[in-house]
Amino acid sequence: MADKRWTTVLMNTLVVATGFGTMHMLEKFKSVVVSHYGITEAAMGYQQTAYVVGLFVAFLLGGTSLFKGSFKRSVAMIVSFAAIPQFLIPFVGNWWGVVALRFFQGFIVALIAVFSNQIGRLFLAERPFAKGIILSGIFWGGIYGINLAKWASHTYEGWEAVKIAFLISAVVMYVMLALWWLFVEDFEIPKEKHSSKGANVWKMPFTWVFGFTFFPALWIIFTLGSFTLHHAEFTDSQTANLVMALEVSMGLWSIIMGYLGYRLSLRNTSNRGLFKAIVSVMVISYAVTLLGLVFVWKGISASDYTFALLGFAIAGIVQGTGPAFWTTAPAAYPKEIYPEASFALGLISNSANAVAPNVMFVLVSSVAVGMGIYMAMPIIGILLLLTASRMKLPVEELGE
Repeated sequence: MADKRWTTVLMNTLVVATGFGTMHMLEKFKSVVVSHYGITEAAMGYQQTAYVVGLFVAFLLGGTSLFKGSFKRSVAMIVSFAAIPQFLIPFVGNWWGVVALRFFQGFIVALIAVFSNQIGRLFLAERPFAKGIILSGIFWGGIYGINLAKWASHTYEGWEAVKIAFLISAVVMYVMLALWWLFVEDFEIPKEKHSSKGANVWKMPFTWVFGFTFFPALWIIFTLGSFTLHHAEFTDSQTANLVMALEVSMGLWSIIMGYLGYRLSLRNTSNRGLFKAIVSVMVISYAVTLLGLVFVWKGISASDYTFALLGFAIAGIVQGTGPAFWTTAPAAYPKEIYPEASFALGLISNSANAVAPNVMFVLVSSVAVGMGIYMAMPIIGILLLLTASRMKLPVEELGE
């Protein structure tokens, strides 16, 4: 059973990686895209904003029946939200049509919530480690997408490179989904909660407080690289190395901090014990992130590549909050409602995706102001975690 469970974790990770290969791919063809559609670089940026907003809306839809019912059907639907636009984008003649398709591709993030439900069923103390491995797929996917775009650009000319990269990645998504389908067992994600006490996760103060503990991390994760690189003076090769360093760092820290969460969870597998491990991992991750941000600030301000590289390598630990956060619902909520709680916590935290890009890229033009905001985020996260740690868990109030 144990081997099959970890095979499932590996397969989930590969599904996430192939799905998130869409994340940065179009950006890597920027000059080709700008020329093909006759748009400005500013207009080009809207496709990434649309993608990030799509990440937020995916959790909004998670409160509906769209991603409920058959688990395997839900995963297939979510993958299709990324794969079908990936097939279509190379053939869309209107730029705003591409932007709209990028918005739907952001729905791929719903995989994280539905996989959380599955991991909650398969594991107990191992949940953070399993989740850390799966979440690392986001960043391996980013690296895969960047390198596929690079290969296509070197092998094919102009728009043909875009077509080849997008069509290959779309096919790979469905091939990976088919392989995953053969290995994984299905189950039902409840369409309605069946708590005898009529619990509503949205009316629980804990949901709101803990949901926002991950908000600062997502603010950093989805904007730090782009913001700092837009305000730094490095060569193209140095910039490419920094992007890769941040992706690798977040992928590795996801696994490392997930493993730490597993070791801490072993000490006490009660609901409160698991929750204490979750809070500990997130606080440690935020504290070390602060140190990394200091190096990033120094590197960007002084155009010091070494400091920036070191800063990204350290600050990537902010992703260490993810494995812990995404194992909260099964630890903190009664089993009848934790699938709904996963989407609720995801929606609250991912509101950062709807706000952060506009703040950091539209309203903030100063490096000092931008880095000041980034430095404040881990502190806010720690304060919210300390507040949540003093609250009663929903499972303690309602029972199993």
